[in-house]
Amino acid sequence: MAPDRWEPADFKARVDDVLRRFVAQEAERFAAVDPALRPVADQLEASAADGKRMRAAFCYWGWRAVGQPDDESLVRAAASMELVHAAAVVHDDLIDDSPLRHGRPTAQVALRGALRHRTRSVAAGRSLAMLVGDLLMGLAGQLFATSGLPAAYLTRARPLWAALARELIAGECLEILRTGAPPDTADSLKVIRYKTAKYTVEQPLLIGGALAGAGERIREGFSAYGLPLGEAFQLRDDLLGLFGSPERTGKANTDDLRGNRPTALVAETWRVADAAERRQLRALLGGRAPGRDGLHAVRELMCRLGAPERVENMITVRVEEALGVLAGLGLPAPARSALTSLARSVTVRVS
Repeated sequence: MAPDRWEPADFKARVDDVLRRFVAQEAERFAAVDPALRPVADQLEASAADGKRMRAAFCYWGWRAVGQPDDESLVRAAASMELVHAAAVVHDDLIDDSPLRHGRPTAQVALRGALRHRTRSVAAGRSLAMLVGDLLMGLAGQLFATSGLPAAYLTRARPLWAALARELIAGECLEILRTGAPPDTADSLKVIRYKTAKYTVEQPLLIGGALAGAGERIREGFSAYGLPLGEAFQLRDDLLGLFGSPERTGKANTDDLRGNRPTALVAETWRVADAAERRQLRALLGGRAPGRDGLHAVRELMCRLGAPERVENMITVRVEEALGVLAGLGLPAPARSALTSLARSVTVRVS
């Protein structure tokens, strides 16, 4: 990647290479404890193998925005953000009992296969998946600490790592606590902010900036740009989760409905629904997967009540807010260009 030109595919290849080497090495060390651990080690590598690497990109450009040059040690530090994401995905799929991710079996389903001749293989597979997620989070901290950046730089970012973990887990807890409660848009947006928005955009930017020695004005600007953009990203993901193609998203359309998750899309439908429509929606949320007819009924109800359009508007407002903040920060041209491009790409509409 040219130092002053944003080439997403090249950057992704650099991050992929860091993760592939690091996780493979750690998986081998893990499996060396006992041959029985091989399926778990393989799943560790599989869980870290996918992703657009946008969290690493935001960390990288948080560093570059302060005027620091391209640096391989920084790329290693930024790659650790992707292991945080991999850990969150494993735990999220476990909590939601999701069967698919990236078009492949989720960790708990894949690990169940290693135990198919055992009793209680489902419970054992879930337990192993939980531990894979824990190990990925530990490896994220290890990769960050051993990135090669000076210790003084890493020390500046340490409090942000604590905040990242605290807020991510708080968001997961809020989603669990509010699942099944009467849908509420404000509550749904708070879950989005803490479960996804912060660790997807804001915290990686702030960590990159802290590593580079960013001042208060830039740090405040990163938050003002990152929070609405992270929310827009998750709102788009919720729309795609229900209305997108599973072949493109890699996930089942009915996951959010089956899990009765407190999404803004459901909350906006509920907010304007009359009593009969609320009864219909309630009957389709939770329990077993609603099937093709149930999915069609939910989509029809949401479209009739205009919920997708309102969520689209939420996305547009947040992206424009983020870009407005970015324009006023006076960042170096390469960073401004890259962060503008990232704002577009992470909220793009995909069928």
